[in-house]
Amino acid sequence: MEKLDEEMKKRLDTLLNRINLAHIFSKDWLLKFISLVLAIGLWSFVGGEDRVDKNVMIPIEIINLPRDLVISNQFKKEIEVSVSGPRSMILEMNNRAITRQVDLSSATPGTMVIVNDNDQIPVPRGITVQRVQPSSIILSLDKLIQKQFPISARTVGNVADGYYLKELKMNPDVITIAGPQTIMSQVDELHTRSINLEGMKQSAQRQVPLELDPSIVDLIGETSVTAEIRIGLETVTRTLDKMSVHAVIDGVKRKVKPETVKVTANIPKKLLVDNIDPKSLITVAAMQQEGDDELTVKVIPRFDVEVPIEIISIVPDTVSLADGNAKSINKTSPGKVQSPAPKKSEMNAIGTMTLDYKKDEIPASGGDEAGKGDKDSDTQPEVLRNQKSKRKLDE
Repeated sequence: MEKLDEEMKKRLDTLLNRINLAHIFSKDWLLKFISLVLAIGLWSFVGGEDRVDKNVMIPIEIINLPRDLVISNQFKKEIEVSVSGPRSMILEMNNRAITRQVDLSSATPGTMVIVNDNDQIPVPRGITVQRVQPSSIILSLDKLIQKQFPISARTVGNVADGYYLKELKMNPDVITIAGPQTIMSQVDELHTRSINLEGMKQSAQRQVPLELDPSIVDLIGETSVTAEIRIGLETVTRTLDKMSVHAVIDGVKRKVKPETVKVTANIPKKLLVDNIDPKSLITVAAMQQEGDDELTVKVIPRFDVEVPIEIISIVPDTVSLADGNAKSINKTSPGKVQSPAPKKSEMNAIGTMTLDYKKDEIPASGGDEAGKGDKDSDTQPEVLRNQKSKRKLDE
């Protein structure tokens, strides 16, 4: 009986042990199965994806460059990097702003060699850098300075006959440039491209590009300035003695004293052709000023004169009526003899007068008039020019 009880206990213990082991064993395999599935899925996504090799271009980024230094040489702004990794991750690199940073915080003037190691390329995890080209970068660092450069104009061709180049001015006439000291020390002035003056008769303004060295173009780009071109008439100074003075008051020709004056004038050379008499180019007229018994002497150019004549002096510059009476001849007492009216040709000669440019400069269309200013005279010069719209002389 006792043997039977012991045998039953052994079988029961064996059965219970099997049940516990089966329970525990089945539970461990469930967890292992789930882990295996996840591992297979991860491997298929990462390890199982095709790995590719590709060359990508990565830009160079200069950081912490001291303010008083500048890079004076040309260097490649991009490097070629050969990478290997999953296709999707390499494609994703294109959407990331990956750069090769070069820190110049401790830089000094001179030459620096920057080595491009594989581990200096910040690629995402899972991608391997295999090669970098170029393997190094050479940078030339120089002092940054400012310098002023005068603008020098270059010209070709000649202005028209009878004219001369009075002034050629650049605006601006000086340009300030900031750049490397070694480059700035090689240049003293900047030149314009050639300005064509061929056949010019009038003053003008033109936009003219500068002719720059490529190293200067890198600093300021293509640059233009304004050329202010002033054209003047070639003149000769002539003194004309015994120029008869014409006076017309209230439509009546009157005699004056003195009857002649001396006129000194700058006459354009183009008017003195074929041995023409300079006296034939002008007429001298006496003008009555209100409240003044003296008549002011004025010089009037001939009707067909198209260019200005500069009057330097008139001696004397005032005359008086020969009969001493400057009042209207129509109001004189009986017995006064009325002088005959001037002929139409005389009125054409003295009946039109306008004040023109102060000197001999030929103005640009729509531009400002300017004077020559290089003649010495105690008398204020005036330039008289005939215009085709006539007006009769006032009293």
